[in-house]
Amino acid sequence: MAASTTIVDSSNWVRTQIPHHSLSSNSLLDLGSISFTKNKPTSKRNISHCALHSPSVLHFPPEQPYKPTVIPTDDSFTTVKRKTSHHRHQPPHWNLLQRAAAIALDMAESAVISRERQHQLPKTADPRVQISGNYAPVAEQPVRQSLPVTGTIPDCINGVYVRNGANPLFEPIAGHHLFDGDGMVHAVSIKNGNASYACRFTETERLKQERVLGRPVFPKAIGELHGHSGIARLLLFYARGLCGLIDHTKGTGVANAGLVYFNDRLLAMSEDDVPYQVRVTFSGDLETVGRYNFEGQLEHTMIAHPKIDPVSKEMFALSYDVIQKPYLKYFRFFPDGTKSPDVDIPLPVPTMMHDFAITENFVVIPDQQVVFKLQEMISGGSPVIYDKDKKSRFGILAKNARDANDIIWIESPDTFCFHLWNAWEEPESDEVVVIGSCMTPPDSIFNECDESLKSVLSEIRLNLRTGKSTRREIIQESNQVNLEAGMVNRNRIGRKTRYVYLAIVEPWPKVSGFAKVDLFTGEVKKYIYGDKKFGGEPFFLPRDPNSEEEDDGYVLAFVHDEKKCKSELQIVNATNLQLEASVKLPSRVPYGFHGTFIDSEDLVSQA
Repeated sequence: MAASTTIVDSSNWVRTQIPHHSLSSNSLLDLGSISFTKNKPTSKRNISHCALHSPSVLHFPPEQPYKPTVIPTDDSFTTVKRKTSHHRHQPPHWNLLQRAAAIALDMAESAVISRERQHQLPKTADPRVQISGNYAPVAEQPVRQSLPVTGTIPDCINGVYVRNGANPLFEPIAGHHLFDGDGMVHAVSIKNGNASYACRFTETERLKQERVLGRPVFPKAIGELHGHSGIARLLLFYARGLCGLIDHTKGTGVANAGLVYFNDRLLAMSEDDVPYQVRVTFSGDLETVGRYNFEGQLEHTMIAHPKIDPVSKEMFALSYDVIQKPYLKYFRFFPDGTKSPDVDIPLPVPTMMHDFAITENFVVIPDQQVVFKLQEMISGGSPVIYDKDKKSRFGILAKNARDANDIIWIESPDTFCFHLWNAWEEPESDEVVVIGSCMTPPDSIFNECDESLKSVLSEIRLNLRTGKSTRREIIQESNQVNLEAGMVNRNRIGRKTRYVYLAIVEPWPKVSGFAKVDLFTGEVKKYIYGDKKFGGEPFFLPRDPNSEEEDDGYVLAFVHDEKKCKSELQIVNATNLQLEASVKLPSRVPYGFHGTFIDSEDLVSQA
């Protein structure tokens, strides 16, 4: 980060990432191990297919020269300036020793990058793969009002649909995974049948510091932290912190995964930090309030899939640690935002805990076979591995537990669910029923595998009396399809539900439509977006919170037409799967992650 007066314009990079052709659906899904090693000869066994691995539209040169840090003198790299306000970023006020340290550390980083570029990047860390096509980033968009609407938006829909996603501000200088991008929230506000759209970065501490410095300096958890180069990057990162060149004490998260509205606050989350509060303005724009640690109560990270009980209105959450014990903590928040004391959950090894479930009385904690082993980096590998010798199990703990003494662990062999859709109790059989999509191979998102990836909707029964479990596929094998990302009626979370709405991830990882699955009969009804049209997570919005019919509502989803390079928000009747309305959006919406809906009455009471 040597001193310089060169102006860095990241917005030029972001604005050029608009795809001009559709992605190939026949490209290979080879989620290779996260290490910079030469690729092995291609196996003749079945390989999963993935549009993420189609030809790049970014056109990075094969031997791109390393660019040392430059210190910008204005706001030219701000992606979109907000209306009439002008944010002018001044160079950091470094003393001579800090400037010397910056030059030395930049030289060391240059050597690391030069060494990395002697080898071909695996596809899990190649930005030409991970952020090509409609996975490529977009610039911020100020509010656009009175958008064209085809059909009629139902009268009951008044509020804002918001969806999170990864959107790197700067062009990656090394490895990059889709999950590494900066958080960006896309919002469609609806009032009396009229719609507006805006998208904004969540202004994380990480993003703000990198914007001032003019390039990415915080390590990317998946794309960069692997092998010897990952160790080197960590050392460089903490060395910069010790020299006062960056400040990592304010958090390193990207806030790109989940969204939840709780205690009058919209919270953007990733599991590597505390949440960030984002406010929806009266005009439908978005503004970041800042890191939100529940007024000092939350002293550690929180996963991006907290659960809100529809009856008690409490929010339940987990936090995992990959460095030191306890590796897992459970806690809850009361409706007024008061946090309970942490409950330390004893785990033998740090485990990836992306999601969990609640019932009326319990929390259901998956302790599965994808674990963190940082020592793997010493031997040149990925710290995220599949441990075939570990037994997958679920922990059943009372919601109001003060400690983990009474937790019941029940093994469920070879079960890995990246997401759990719901859970409930069946007292007559002393069972807890868990609904999730079981993914095989378990670590296929992170590591190389020759098997075809499958994500199978499953019912897992955990018998609290016998300590045994059973697992069955809900959909008949002849109708089997990859189902990931979705939800049940959120007014019935933790209670027995009949329907679940899930993304049809075909061809993986693209979403060609969504499925409404009857959990009792296994019946599958599909809504397909159309030729070269793909979307993301389907969001179920109840028509009336007091409706007796569980499927009385609408499914909202962003859909992108790869032929026309146009995006829209589709509103589908959940009962008959008929399209009710389509909101034409003014700019491209990349494929993203999770979303929520905030009713207009709740928007008025935002903190």
